[in-house]
Amino acid sequence: MLDDSIQTVAGSNTNILVGPIRLPVELDGETVLFQWYCWLPVHDPAAARICREQADTEQLIERLSSFNLAEKQQSSVLVYGDFAGAERALIRMHSICHTGDIFGSKRCDCGFQLHESMKMIVRHGTGALCYLANHEGRGIGLFSKAMAYILQEKGLDTVEANLELGFKDDARNYDDAISILRFLRQKPVTLITNNPKKLEALKASGMNVEDRIPLWGDISPYNEKYLQTKVARSGHWRSGAGCPNEDD
Repeated sequence: MLDDSIQTVAGSNTNILVGPIRLPVELDGETVLFQWYCWLPVHDPAAARICREQADTEQLIERLSSFNLAEKQQSSVLVYGDFAGAERALIRMHSICHTGDIFGSKRCDCGFQLHESMKMIVRHGTGALCYLANHEGRGIGLFSKAMAYILQEKGLDTVEANLELGFKDDARNYDDAISILRFLRQKPVTLITNNPKKLEALKASGMNVEDRIPLWGDISPYNEKYLQTKVARSGHWRSGAGCPNEDD
């Protein structure tokens, strides 16, 4: 029953892609139907080779309960409209933010960016939003992010806090997400972002990127320093109207 919905995607890494799954989502009081996919990275070289040579759904199911996936995190992609066939499509590579996306924290603009990019994709008519589950705190993990928040409350900015904990300013990697996007679409895409590293990663992969759209908003006294640091320290592009100092 699952064979038609499980595929192997080869790239710099091998990923097992499950979907599409019909996912009704409420946006501004309206129910919008997305197609949802989830992918599982295969890190073991021998297992990756087997997946590429003979995708075996039965074998995957036999081993599934031993993977302990609830203790790990998997990324997924939310697709709207005719993503493969439409002439133009929007994409967003959104890094998980437990505090902003789930709790609605105003220390960042992540929750706003998540929901606004979904609305932009629906208004446009087609697109995809990758939700990247191993990107918490720009790739340092939720527990480390909590420690970084403590350091920020003692006066450090977001970059200084990550460096103080022994991490890079930004440890995120976009290779798997790009492999999935390229698998789902070969035509040009427009990237929703303020982050030049995301655009550089897409272009370096050979993906056909025809434009970029900034995503700016939800500025408050709680996140103003965070947003200014994105521009001044992390190289994010400045935004136009009403921006203290920039975007993602």
